[in-house]
Amino acid sequence: MRAFGWNMLLALAWVILSGTYTISNLFIGMVLSYLVLAYVGRDKPMFARYLGKLPKIVSFVLFFIWDLIKANARVAYDVLTPTHLMRPGVIAIPLDVKDDGAITMFANLITATPGSLALDVSSDRKVLYVHLMYLDDESRQLAEFKALEARVIDLLG
Repeated sequence: MRAFGWNMLLALAWVILSGTYTISNLFIGMVLSYLVLAYVGRDKPMFARYLGKLPKIVSFVLFFIWDLIKANARVAYDVLTPTHLMRPGVIAIPLDVKDDGAITMFANLITATPGSLALDVSSDRKVLYVHLMYLDDESRQLAEFKALEARVIDLLG
């Protein structure tokens, strides 16, 4: 059984033994079982990779939340002010990621951010086309997307 499976099994055991069937209790069980696995499986390579993912996940979530806050603020400001600052355009992002799941995750993260929409992936899976509401500086936008892509690659490894 993989490390995540052990984590879920221990978390479900926690929920059943505690008798409180709530999402918050399941989350507490996940955290506690993660800590147990970190202690018990610290010398096992199967757990080492899994246990190293948590800091990456937390870093990724905080990075993406900050991007969402910035994008929401920009769109809200444009909606609330009388002048529109939109400069829509389409940008082609060369992809370093090769896995279909990672491409899908990257495209969905772009689409989830207000003001951007992943349009299409080229047939050879080397370019992702994205529509932007605010295409002020193409090189800066490309750098931001490449930073997000690098984090996706690092997370999914």
